Amino acid sequence: MTKSQLIAKLSKRFPHLYQRDVEVLVNTVLGEISNGLVQGDRIELRGFGAFSIRKREPRVARNPKNGAAVTVSERFAIYFRAGKELRERINKALPNFNRAMG
Repeated sequence: MTKSQLIAKLSKRFPHLYQRDVEVLVNTVLGEISNGLVQGDRIELRGFGAFSIRKREPRVARNPKNGAAVTVSERFAIYFRAGKELRERINKALPNFNRAMG
């Protein structure tokens, strides 16, 4: 789902709100999550999951085209851990997912 699809879905679910107001709300929530991560905070949304930042050490990698060694500098990556309620809901809704994919 894209951000515009989320805004459209929320606008339809809450018809008493203007679409532009829903857009401001979605942008505000996503912006605050981004700002928190930039400051190094852990963001936890109960029942959904938690976002945090993890440091990746510098390493030597390989260029897949020619196999040459490439130095990758230190960087930070966003890590998401799904909450228990979300995991249970997904597992209940998609019990045959692996068979469908294979």
